[in-house]
Amino acid sequence: MRSLSLEARLAIRRGAYTGPTPGLAPGHVQGNLAVLPASFAPDFLRYCQLNPKPCPLIGMTEPGDWRIPALGADLDVRTDIPGYCLFRDGEPVADLRDLMGVWRGDLVAFVIGCSFSFEEALLEAQVPVRHIECGSNVPMYRSGIATTPAGPFGGPMVVSMRPMKPADAIRAIQVTSRFPGVHGAPVHFGDPEAIGIADIARPDFGDPVEIRAGEVPVFWACGVTPQSAIRAARPAIAITHKPGCMLVTDLRNAQLASF
Repeated sequence: MRSLSLEARLAIRRGAYTGPTPGLAPGHVQGNLAVLPASFAPDFLRYCQLNPKPCPLIGMTEPGDWRIPALGADLDVRTDIPGYCLFRDGEPVADLRDLMGVWRGDLVAFVIGCSFSFEEALLEAQVPVRHIECGSNVPMYRSGIATTPAGPFGGPMVVSMRPMKPADAIRAIQVTSRFPGVHGAPVHFGDPEAIGIADIARPDFGDPVEIRAGEVPVFWACGVTPQSAIRAARPAIAITHKPGCMLVTDLRNAQLASF
């Protein structure tokens, strides 16, 4: 019997599923993608090591390879994500359905942990997650929090936001601190301007969600951060996932819990 994760990848691979992936293959780790030329790979690896909150690395390929056996026996980073962003010289130039037309023998793929994993734990702890309730993508913002540079990579941290009542926010901090491999505890809660976000109603990525009376916005480091770092490094070619469209792996979320 095929696992839910493999079924999800195969559906994406054949074009039967093309949307955001929250809630897809429950229980399985999803990952953000960054693909770079091998000449940039050592600096990007160091960037991830220096910035484990936004860039918790869970897998990478050898140059030119599209497989990561540790994340899935039948997994192809070129085809198994619902949408990709192509960058040229650090600027986004196209959205792609797959990477078959742009893949090269010198490309290295990095897979970075995703907050969708800890959202499952939040729901199990009966902490509401607004964008899941609404069936929308999580709102994400370029913050004023600087990442630690490595070689040409640097720039601001991207954060994802979930509005919560204060008691739920406290519980969310406790729950997500168990998952350092998928961003861990929040980096901020409360006043968005304190971390450089001028308009909470206008996310840079994803969809806006309502912040209701008595709620506070809670911000987690986000795996879209490498897109800011790619803009700074300006490689001739780079590829990322479209925000909200992740790589579904065979890893179980519980495997990434620290306790």
